[in-house]
Amino acid sequence: MKKNNYISFVFIILFSLSIQAQTKKWTLEECVRYAIDNNISIKQSELDTKSADIDKKGAMGNFLPSVNANASHSWNVGLNQDITTGLLRNQTTQFTSAGASVGVDIYKGLQNQNTLRKANLSIVAAKYQLLKMQEDVALNVANAFLQVLFNKENLKVQQEQLEINKKQLVRSQELVSAGSVPRGDLLDIKATVALDNQKVIAAENTLLISKLSLTQLLQLKDFENFEVSDETSAKDENNILAQTPSAIYDKAKEIKTELKIAKTNLEIAEKNLAIAKGAYQPHLTGFYNFNSRVSYADVPFYNNSGQIIGTQSPPAFFSQFNTNKGQSFGAQLSIPIFNGFSAKNNVERSKVSLEKSKIALEQQNLDLQRNVFTAFTDAKGALNSYDSAISALEARQQAYDYAKEKFAVGMMNSFDFNQAQTLLSNAQSEVLRTKYDYIFKIKILEFYFGISMLKN
Repeated sequence: MKKNNYISFVFIILFSLSIQAQTKKWTLEECVRYAIDNNISIKQSELDTKSADIDKKGAMGNFLPSVNANASHSWNVGLNQDITTGLLRNQTTQFTSAGASVGVDIYKGLQNQNTLRKANLSIVAAKYQLLKMQEDVALNVANAFLQVLFNKENLKVQQEQLEINKKQLVRSQELVSAGSVPRGDLLDIKATVALDNQKVIAAENTLLISKLSLTQLLQLKDFENFEVSDETSAKDENNILAQTPSAIYDKAKEIKTELKIAKTNLEIAEKNLAIAKGAYQPHLTGFYNFNSRVSYADVPFYNNSGQIIGTQSPPAFFSQFNTNKGQSFGAQLSIPIFNGFSAKNNVERSKVSLEKSKIALEQQNLDLQRNVFTAFTDAKGALNSYDSAISALEARQQAYDYAKEKFAVGMMNSFDFNQAQTLLSNAQSEVLRTKYDYIFKIKILEFYFGISMLKN
């Protein structure tokens, strides 16, 4: 009995959790946060920052000495020079040789220093690119989120219109039976109901597709059960429209990631030019070498006539290694005189890249100014369109109510009544369209002013 109660309790808990998971409604902030943590494009940008960190480690390694070791073992068969006497002998010998070398750049035209500075700037640029990608994804998520809301409300409008026309169909059947209206009006109403059914199906499909688009941005798979919260308000909560376009532009110049990227790319181009110019200067390198060898051939004894009178085994391995060791160290200076114009061409190419970076920065400033002023004008226009659409809807609602009363008493035919319904439905759709267009354009304006969609 206790076991059955325990199983029932676990089932109830799991069922409750399942219901909660199915009924969860995502807010805009939750969607943006989740996308920033899971979006594929953002993950790719994060890998770019890791690559920049690796490049910095490589730039730091240029300051460290290069250390190499080598070893070889060989068999020489035939006429070979005796390494002890220097005489040629017909013999088979074995040799083992080993060595190590160390090299370090003492001066390289400041190329290593400038390469490290460039690597640091590349890390900054990669982080800005990651931030830019997060901002772009946030705007895309906001747009997709608002599109889902629009399609949800549009579906409600179409469903409500269908229910109204279904009731009107029942009323028309009663009026036709009573002889108050002609049978043709009933057929018109039936056709309208059929058309409304098609609109509902189309609205459901559009809503499903918009959910799919949003869940793909979030990297979610279950888009059919995905729901969003309806808490988004068509209000300028941050009073952004009270700002002037110039004030928004001034603020955007300080914070916008596009400008920061362009400025960093300009600094990187300057370092590339300095690195290229460094190839004109001498290259001073310090070096140290160590080597030794071991022979496995028997050591011969010679008489005064140079004839071999006997041999003995070679000295021990480590004894030979110690005896035959040698060292060398010093500095090497390399002065570039002519290299097929490669250094000159690299400098000229870097100068061109630098000029392009300057132009790109200037263009970003111009684009930012145009985008801010355009966004401000669009937001103002969207607000006016939304207010006008609300006023038009109120008028269409009154006209529809009046037409409904006339149709109910047979003073209006079905064609004119359907026209009044169509105009009302269009007005309702226009309110929805202008509402979410206004919300999104306010979000864009807030984006330029540095107001994040994330509260914390």
